[in-house]
Amino acid sequence: MGIDLDCRGLKPEMPFRLYDYLPILLMFIVAAGFAVVNIFLSQFVGQRKRTRTKMMPYECGKDPVGTARERFSVKFYLIAMIFILFDIEVIFLVPWAVVFKTLAGPTYGLRTLVYVEMMLFVALLLAGYIYVIKKGAFDWSESARLEAEAEGRLLADMEKRQIEKARTAA
Repeated sequence: MGIDLDCRGLKPEMPFRLYDYLPILLMFIVAAGFAVVNIFLSQFVGQRKRTRTKMMPYECGKDPVGTARERFSVKFYLIAMIFILFDIEVIFLVPWAVVFKTLAGPTYGLRTLVYVEMMLFVALLLAGYIYVIKKGAFDWSESARLEAEAEGRLLADMEKRQIEKARTAA
């Protein structure tokens, strides 16, 4: 026989072959090549018109108002936390989908339990999503923009008052 068993006779000893890892190396080469080709294509083919709007910093949906040292609206941080929360919860769906067929098979017989458990999880996600929508966390309409601009003006006025107060005190 060509396969050796270890000292307990349980597992066959597999020889290490570097060429077994060639598909992984090929995947990394293709991914890096794709990234490099896209960067070079955007440099050679893309338009180079510099407009005032294109040169403005992009602040994740908020118009840049004031200095970078001012405080952001709580809504900005709320959106970031909601994104992280739903992103992490979606990550739990992938391993469940992988093991569902095994757990639903005749060996374990947990098809109904595992399915109902995941549907409960998805229902809780949906309830959280509806709650966030009802609270208006995703409302980036004109009224939200006007609110952010007013908040920016208020913070700028407060900063000016602090500067004037420091000048008069000195």
